[in-house]
Amino acid sequence: MSLGEEIILRPRFKRTLSEHNEIILKRLEDSKNTQTDFVVSRIDNHVFIRIPKHKQHFWSPQLHVEVDEIDEHNCELHGLFGPSPTVWTFFMFLHFLVVCLFIGFGIWAYTNAVLGNTYALQVALMIFMVFVWFVLYIGGRMGKATGKPEMIELYQFLNATIVM
Repeated sequence: MSLGEEIILRPRFKRTLSEHNEIILKRLEDSKNTQTDFVVSRIDNHVFIRIPKHKQHFWSPQLHVEVDEIDEHNCELHGLFGPSPTVWTFFMFLHFLVVCLFIGFGIWAYTNAVLGNTYALQVALMIFMVFVWFVLYIGGRMGKATGKPEMIELYQFLNATIVM
């Protein structure tokens, strides 16, 4: 798995394993009793691996793993790295707000243009919204870079747990 410089804020991976999915899920669930480096929780065929609260920072990632059965002897593991759901929701809310403001300023500029009024302020605000969007994007990339060592730790823990 590469966590390189692609334009992606929430890296994903997929792997086919030659074991039944319940065996893999049991190993992951049992790991919460055998180690204290990560918090492991399971809901059906979904497993969430997190950094403990006392080690977390704002951009600490979590690993969401879904283990789906292919047949009796094979399963497919889907992994998704991302910030905590609260951080991700807030981050997406900010993006939505910027887009709504951009559209609103565009409508305001169009209305003023049709009425023959000056619309320089509205265009300037639209350009400012594009700047804010770039700042959010760069902030997300910096957050991903901040959490990259923890992402690697989570991935190594997953690998060590599923190949027991």
